[in-house]
Amino acid sequence: MIKNFIDKKKYEYSEDVSIKNINSYRLSLKCKYLIFPKNTSELVDLIKFLKKNSIKYMILGGGSNVIFSCDYYDGVIIKLDHFKDVSVRDCIVDVGAGYSLVKLASEMSLSGLSGLEFACGIPGCIGASVAMNAGAYKHSLSEVVESVEVLNDKQEVVTMTCDQIDFSYRDSFFKRNPDYVILSCKLKLSYGDKKEILRLISNRRVRRIETQPLDYPSAGSVFRNPEGMFAGELIEKCGLKGYKIGGAKVSEKHANFIINDGGATGRDIVDLINKVKKVVKETYNVDLILEQIIID
Repeated sequence: MIKNFIDKKKYEYSEDVSIKNINSYRLSLKCKYLIFPKNTSELVDLIKFLKKNSIKYMILGGGSNVIFSCDYYDGVIIKLDHFKDVSVRDCIVDVGAGYSLVKLASEMSLSGLSGLEFACGIPGCIGASVAMNAGAYKHSLSEVVESVEVLNDKQEVVTMTCDQIDFSYRDSFFKRNPDYVILSCKLKLSYGDKKEILRLISNRRVRRIETQPLDYPSAGSVFRNPEGMFAGELIEKCGLKGYKIGGAKVSEKHANFIINDGGATGRDIVDLINKVKKVVKETYNVDLILEQIIID
């Protein structure tokens, strides 16, 4: 049924394809269909068809904040790789949801625009990063997002302002309402001292190299920091650095990272997450909240 539809509409797609290289844990799994809509019209038609026929689907950004707990995603993964238009007018940046956050942050910083310095080490695409309100160094995207163009749950294109997005720590309206799809974002930056911006980015890059396990596949910070605490510190104090389940391991470099130490499955990672949560709860009576998203 779906094959006839996407062939007839001439969608760009792959069938029964590995998605190992589009999830940052580098988990070995396949999905039934991987589809790349070329524009909003194609995206609308596709989602309407999938909903009408009760076909499971998901929108995947850079795959840098998700854990696939299955061996085979028996549905459709939609990638917005063609949604990459970007324009800059004064301090206002309009950018498509599929644009790399790291790339945009680097480009804006090199142009002397300030506001995205914190994001120069955050992998992922703009759309997904806004949805989870990605951040670092006590800053987040909510500080620079002015509005977003979205496809709502009725497949209508609408604009939502920052106030309507209901941002909070690593959370937003979109994370709680996955039927809304971010198409593009309007960011408001400010002029800054280019040398100072680049100096700050360079210092933070050195810090990341020194403190994060960048030489192993991971999806960044696993848990949100509890108020007034650091998740990594709690995990480390529980003696869990280096703890392994299958190929998943609590990083010895930073305890709030789980790495693929070789051949990890999504189930290994989920089991390790549950183990860490259990031990921290028993030891400190703190409920760690998962920052990453588990896909079944």
